[in-house]
Amino acid sequence: MTTHAGELDSGTAERFAKLALACVHREYPTKIAHSLNSAKDVQAPRELTPAFYGCYDWHSSVHGHWMLARLARTFPDAAFAGPAKQSLAESLTPENLKREAEYIRGEGRESFERPYGLAWLLQLASELRQWDDPEARRWAEGLGPLEDASVQRLQTWLPKLSRPVRSGEHSNTAFGMGLMLDYARATKRTQFEELLRSRVREFYLNDSGCPLSYEPSGEDFLSPCLAEADVMRRVLPRQEFATWLAQFLPSVPRDGSTSWLLPGVVTDPTDGKLAHLDGLNLSRAWMLRGIAAALPPTDVRLKSLKSTADEHSRDGLRAVTGEHYQGGHWLGSFAVYLLTERNLR
Repeated sequence: MTTHAGELDSGTAERFAKLALACVHREYPTKIAHSLNSAKDVQAPRELTPAFYGCYDWHSSVHGHWMLARLARTFPDAAFAGPAKQSLAESLTPENLKREAEYIRGEGRESFERPYGLAWLLQLASELRQWDDPEARRWAEGLGPLEDASVQRLQTWLPKLSRPVRSGEHSNTAFGMGLMLDYARATKRTQFEELLRSRVREFYLNDSGCPLSYEPSGEDFLSPCLAEADVMRRVLPRQEFATWLAQFLPSVPRDGSTSWLLPGVVTDPTDGKLAHLDGLNLSRAWMLRGIAAALPPTDVRLKSLKSTADEHSRDGLRAVTGEHYQGGHWLGSFAVYLLTERNLR
């Protein structure tokens, strides 16, 4: 596969769309993070969360729906656009979304899908709101209560979070806040944006010497160091960010080389955790491009950042085949996020 970021064609888009179409209403196999308060809470996934029960887990279902919206919005005349919209309509009914909002507000679910799944839910909300389409507007309206519940949950949590979470998986704070910031700006949630900007600076402004040599851990799909730099470029002016990056990632080469950050290698694509490294390559690629886009055009690190992003993009995209459900249920979303340059708008 030779597709590069910003070069998504309708044929490749259709292949990715089919991955989501095959899973957003596939209930099993499934993995749920579900707090039971009584025996009546023992229910099937489609009863608990009737909009987002497919794609193995809640957050993958959410960004699977985001991918369908993103692709149908980007390629409105493609053959897959109709089935994608039909699938969205089946999921995003007012009743389904009302029950989703009730579920998330349930007792003992304060930490449900926080921050990763909630951040992707806000990306879905933003995508629908920015889509000039009557059906999308109806879906966005129906999503409103769940969207508001997610923002409220995050606004309650962030002021209480004493330290950032620096993992390479779902709990990573920097990655989640990057998606949240993009959402807050797109939807003009000024209070939420100011909270995020403040917390990002408090968490990360004084960091230096991030140990890239320790990455990745064996099951990472995010780079803690790059995720931090990628969120910081969203809150710092260009020159200030360039100075901060020199202290935070001093190992970024000035000679255009790529050996400083090699793509992850998956040894067993049938193992869902080990397959995370394919996602790492895709997320690294878009984060490197985001970091590069925030630097001055004469910055001597740009060639290395862009060349390394291309290398990770090629390796990551080769893995998005759908051959194994362990990766097929979510990697397409990461590929579409990269190729449509969602974080660079």
